[in-house]
Amino acid sequence: MKPMIKKAWLATVLMTAIAGTAACGGNGNNNAAPTGSSGSTGSSGATQASSQGAGKTEGGEPLSIQMFAGLYNEVPDMNDAFWTEWQKRTNTKLNVEWVPSGDLDTKLDLLLASAQLPEVLAAPDFKRPTLINAIKGGAFWDLTPFLGDFSKYPNLKNNVPENAYKYRTIDGKIYSLPGSRSQIDPGIKIRKDWLDKLNIPVPTTLDEYADALVKITKGDPDGNGRADTLGLIGGGVIISDGDASFASAFGAMEPTYNDEGGLIYTNLNPGYTDAIAYFRKMYEMGALSKEFSVMKRTQAQDLFTTGRAASYTRSIWWDKEWEDLIKKNGQPDAKILNLTLKGPKAYAVNLTLGGTGSFLISKKVPEEKVWKLLDYFEKTASTEMSDLAYYGIEGVHHTVQGGQKVLTEQGVKEVNTTSKNAGVLATQKWGKVISASGDKAYNDAKIAEVQNFGEIGSVDPFAYLISDTWNDVWAKYQNEWKSTVTQAIVGQITMEQYKQFVDKINNLPEAKKSV
Repeated sequence: MKPMIKKAWLATVLMTAIAGTAACGGNGNNNAAPTGSSGSTGSSGATQASSQGAGKTEGGEPLSIQMFAGLYNEVPDMNDAFWTEWQKRTNTKLNVEWVPSGDLDTKLDLLLASAQLPEVLAAPDFKRPTLINAIKGGAFWDLTPFLGDFSKYPNLKNNVPENAYKYRTIDGKIYSLPGSRSQIDPGIKIRKDWLDKLNIPVPTTLDEYADALVKITKGDPDGNGRADTLGLIGGGVIISDGDASFASAFGAMEPTYNDEGGLIYTNLNPGYTDAIAYFRKMYEMGALSKEFSVMKRTQAQDLFTTGRAASYTRSIWWDKEWEDLIKKNGQPDAKILNLTLKGPKAYAVNLTLGGTGSFLISKKVPEEKVWKLLDYFEKTASTEMSDLAYYGIEGVHHTVQGGQKVLTEQGVKEVNTTSKNAGVLATQKWGKVISASGDKAYNDAKIAEVQNFGEIGSVDPFAYLISDTWNDVWAKYQNEWKSTVTQAIVGQITMEQYKQFVDKINNLPEAKKSV
């Protein structure tokens, strides 16, 4: 993208993007042909192989696939019933390096730096600067000439979110296939049973939310006689879990320009600074966990599921599984509610683009195998394979109750977030909301909880805009920014000092004229 972007042009892009995300429910068709679909990666066989239908994996020896992917549950047994069925249906042998979600970004950066790439990389964020740099450095296949007009890949065309490939173009080329993620995804959770126990009304504003958390932390809701209940927790809060949702309420997702007409990076705009000031207030009140800056995601999840914390922001579909875990940990009335909180400028609801993650194929993979890998992903994007990823095998992993599939105990163990991370799945509007272990009544209530999120939520423009300048600038200052944020929240520096730090970055010559 060129360094300077006109406001009118960008406004058109933003409107198109938001319209695309709003339409991503169900199996939306991607009607826009990928830019450069007739191009070439310098491999003369791509178009020819496509016309020959190369790489089909039906029959014959299973296709061996080496993959790097995120781990969100216990390390799976690749020989259990679910993975045996998955590999049987796709005629594959998966060799996956499962990396715990809390370490995923760090391990990904190290992997990209080492250049020792697996055949397939499942990346949670297709716009991570280190990944963009690796793509531009030639580490991954340009899939544009392989995919062509998608006539040989109807599932990859029709069963993914609207504009999924448009957002993924880098210099007019497609390097990644979309992961499975619905637009409505994270929710700011609170222990509804604790609100009821302490006679606290369900908060509807950010101020009410902070006040409620203070009352919970002081109210001994678990009845253990100790003041050990935490308020809001997260994997660093402003670093990973929840910050985008809260920042949305302060207008941080609205495109903000500097005097030169450049678009200010989301984390450095005035709305985001207001969100940090809010976290500072939360910290002073005792509503924000004192350990927020050193807490890993896995630690935060453990604290929440063992009944130690009142609030946490993660995907909504975790609610049933986490309620069950809290109940097993001695709190039988546990109930999780996702809040609709009004902020000064908007609601505290962050929407994803849909299909946020990415599957990339290393350039070390021979061209012949690229076709086979694409056939594998085409299969995984079918409704049949997606149904397997969500519910497993009937009679083994799920039963049908009231017209809805409900996971069995074995299903809960084997069919989970991790099991959805090995292929492109058919997108579902409520895919990150409903629980496979919940019955119809539970899931209907959960959908009702967040029914209006698609209308009131905000999308980060930098979730789809690729800026070479900001990739470089942010890569240099991100760690320092995180440290400065922590200092501001805990009171080691003033908010004015934090603003001076932000201004220093925003006033860099390259930042002032960048997208």
